[in-house]
Amino acid sequence: MDFSEYVVARRTSLVRSAVLLGCPQPDAEDVVQTALLRCYRSWRRVQRADQPDAYVYRVLVNTLTDARNRRWNGELPTETLPDRPDGEVDATVGLGVRRALAAMRPEHREVLVLRYYADLSERETADVLRIPPGTVKSRTSRALAALAADQNLRSPDAH
Repeated sequence: MDFSEYVVARRTSLVRSAVLLGCPQPDAEDVVQTALLRCYRSWRRVQRADQPDAYVYRVLVNTLTDARNRRWNGELPTETLPDRPDGEVDATVGLGVRRALAAMRPEHREVLVLRYYADLSERETADVLRIPPGTVKSRTSRALAALAADQNLRSPDAH
């Protein structure tokens, strides 16, 4: 798959993953654009990787980490925000899920988003985060336990 095809197929998922990792939507667009630019510069290496999606998600996580570590660059908010395109449905807007993810430690949020939203395997998630697969398993277990205990995520029938 060439770079343009990859971007068309995966961009929306990458942006949603960045949002689920705790990045505000407008910033997520910028982070994904920067990550894709980095991947474009070494696209042949990405294509040769055993797990190209895991490679791109590693770049995304690293780019997000870099963006969080950067100082404010003087951008100012605008009074007028652009309209969202009609028909665009963002599955990440569920307030309960976003609140629960925001309340988690970053390492727990990362494994959940990469495993269950980005649909990466344990091995791919471990590669992206540069941690052992056993750590992915234990973080996932702890994060799922925290979600299960979160009263805000229970269905109305369960109360």
